[in-house]
Amino acid sequence: MCSSFIQVDVVIQTQTKYLDLIGSIGERIAKELDNFTGDRAALAYQLNLVLTEATVNAIKHGCDNAPQNCVRVTIHLQENELNIKVFDHGQGFDLETVPLPDFEHPGESGMGLFLIRSYMDSVTYTRQSDYNVLEIIKHLK
Repeated sequence: MCSSFIQVDVVIQTQTKYLDLIGSIGERIAKELDNFTGDRAALAYQLNLVLTEATVNAIKHGCDNAPQNCVRVTIHLQENELNIKVFDHGQGFDLETVPLPDFEHPGESGMGLFLIRSYMDSVTYTRQSDYNVLEIIKHLK
């Protein structure tokens, strides 16, 4: 059982130069979990990848070409649940209509949401008043 509490709230400009920072936060959290009995290296890799992919998607697709918009990432760990939220100001999309990647002819993009869904337990995308929220949940054992 994982009995930790962590709250991280990061707001960055819509620039990809901050992706390493966001990914490293996920790695660091995985390495510092109290009482986590799973594979820390695997979790660190997964969190780095998921946070990086979610953030790059928000930067590329969620800012309506307005660099003054920021991307907000919150990470909340309580007990056995890690909750990640990525906020953007774009027009949004329907998560259920995102197609699977073309595994026969993979491109440079199109794998992010597939990987996020593969590593995490729950992924939702909702529109709030003037922003979108990608919520990602990972149950820790």
